[in-house]
Amino acid sequence: MGKIKVETCEIEGLKVITPTVFGDERGYFMETYNYNDFAEAGITEKFVQDNQSASKGGVLRGLHFQINFPQDKLVRVVNGAVYDVAVDLRPGSKTYGKWFGVELSAENKKQFFIPKNFAHGFYVLSDYAEFCYKCTDFYHPNDEGGLLWNDPEIGVEWPLRQDVELTLSDKDQKWGGIKEYTEKYRK
Repeated sequence: MGKIKVETCEIEGLKVITPTVFGDERGYFMETYNYNDFAEAGITEKFVQDNQSASKGGVLRGLHFQINFPQDKLVRVVNGAVYDVAVDLRPGSKTYGKWFGVELSAENKKQFFIPKNFAHGFYVLSDYAEFCYKCTDFYHPNDEGGLLWNDPEIGVEWPLRQDVELTLSDKDQKWGGIKEYTEKYRK
């Protein structure tokens, strides 16, 4: 019953997933995760933690990663809309340092699968958004790393709203760029 449509992206390993939605005059039903359907699509990772965050419009979170305990993530939006971005940090990848972005919303119900060794972040497009994600490893607070959201070497084209102020955490304003990351971690 819960079949999914999986789109591959120009960066190998990233996948955009659209669930089948069954709707009628009462509302709708969809499976947000079914191991068998995901395994058939090549996603066999074991998820061990679910997280949810809420953010106001104009908030940008990221670009984050775990250094020694990298996580695969399956992300989606249950309220509002975000522009979700992944940056390839896989050693030896032909797309190292490249980014891919996709709009996720409660309306389009798309999910985004991000493998280990990608930096991840999102920007809230709506006035408010609730963001959910499954992870394949537990969060280790002393293992967090990040990339500067507007590093020109990466060149993410964030669709920033002009009607709201951009809001970043203190740490997200201070991360280094891809050059610093490469020098520190990929010598």
